[in-house]
Amino acid sequence: MNNEIYQTPLGERYASKEMLYLFSPDKKFKTWRKLWIALAEAEKSLGLDISDEQIEDLKKYADNINYDVAKAKEKEVRHDVMAHIHAYGEQAKSAKPIIHLGATSCYVGDNTDIIIMTQGLELIKEKMLNVMDKLAVFAMEYKDLPTLGFTHFQPAQLTTVGKRACLWLEDLWMDYQDLAHQLSKKMLLGVKGTTGTQATFLTLFDGDHEKVKQLDDLVAQKVGYKASFPVTGQTYPRKLDSQMLNLLSSIAQSAYKFSNDIRLLQNLKEIEEPFEKSQIGSSAMAYKRNPMRSERISSLARHVICNALNPAITASTQWFERTLDDSANKRLAIPEAFLAIDAILEIYMNVVDGLVVYPKVINQRIMSELPFMATEVILMEGVRRGGDRQDLHERIRVHSMEAGKLVKEEGLPNDLISRILADDAFKMSKEEVLGILKPENFVGRASEQVEDFINDYIRDVLDANKNILGKTAVLSV
Repeated sequence: MNNEIYQTPLGERYASKEMLYLFSPDKKFKTWRKLWIALAEAEKSLGLDISDEQIEDLKKYADNINYDVAKAKEKEVRHDVMAHIHAYGEQAKSAKPIIHLGATSCYVGDNTDIIIMTQGLELIKEKMLNVMDKLAVFAMEYKDLPTLGFTHFQPAQLTTVGKRACLWLEDLWMDYQDLAHQLSKKMLLGVKGTTGTQATFLTLFDGDHEKVKQLDDLVAQKVGYKASFPVTGQTYPRKLDSQMLNLLSSIAQSAYKFSNDIRLLQNLKEIEEPFEKSQIGSSAMAYKRNPMRSERISSLARHVICNALNPAITASTQWFERTLDDSANKRLAIPEAFLAIDAILEIYMNVVDGLVVYPKVINQRIMSELPFMATEVILMEGVRRGGDRQDLHERIRVHSMEAGKLVKEEGLPNDLISRILADDAFKMSKEEVLGILKPENFVGRASEQVEDFINDYIRDVLDANKNILGKTAVLSV
């Protein structure tokens, strides 16, 4: 670590080694060489004068990059692709004349960007599914535990802890569908040339249009893609970058919602994120257990959501077949979005894995509000026993106002039920009223909704990906 220069916190503190490698120079330049090999092999198979010896020479040095030579050459020519072509040619001497034959810089640059982003999505998919799996387990475990629901962060009808977790899970399930769709339509730039017309390749193949079309398909297949974009300028459509980061932004939004809920629940002392034995919550207030992991999710999610604007503007402002005002922006926006989402999912996984639920606190809060919610049932029962509906409604209204006043103005417990029991108009015993005041009577279909959602929508997704489940996340800070 060099303490004298700036290094992105995403690399230093947050992102995983796997994602950091995907966006490393080594991954990029090794992918360039694989693309040069694929191009040479495809051109040879279609009749160009390229020998088996030249192909083997290229393969021999595919993963052995002479970085010192490339770096020195780039200082001289001020062009990274030409510098690496030169460096590759110094190693694979027999193949030097045919490296990059007919291609432009975007052939290696753009195709590599697509390959790395696609592999990044695969890694994100894996981590997101593991988060979904852990949320599903949590939801099923607590599907029957009543908790106070909130609208506008004001007490509302009851739900269950598991049902609330399904709200977090459903957001990720929607993201997963979009991610799966994005992966299903993956395409390379392919072999398109300076303005996307493939004119140079048409010259190489003596005007044979069919061979040029085959070249595009062959190169894609050799690096694991079924197709390339049908038409392009010099670059792949920058709309793809926008779609990618919109997807990452959507995942960030889902994680942000979860982290905010956990932060609020931790304040209520109902649910807490993991807190390690020697962890310090505050440098001043030693008793504090701050939700720092959830706060980190929120913080990184904001970065991803804002960052999605970068490729949107780039896609909107590309001139004709290409401009270079995307390059510096892409070098920052794309990797940082992937690294940040990677970090977010690592933290998300860690938090869900160690959530601590406090049922007694949850029940205490329920019971402070439940008397108000139970009044409608009590009203109907009083009418059934011969009471006047309008009279009983007015009595409940008065009792509720008085009980609320005690709670809000004097800080005393809610005594609404005691007031109703003392009112002969309701004709109900204490046992009968307490029988109504069971939290499970007020959760509606929350438990059943959890089961239905997990079994009908989530289980198939998890079962189809069971080979990548079971992972845990250990945070570096």
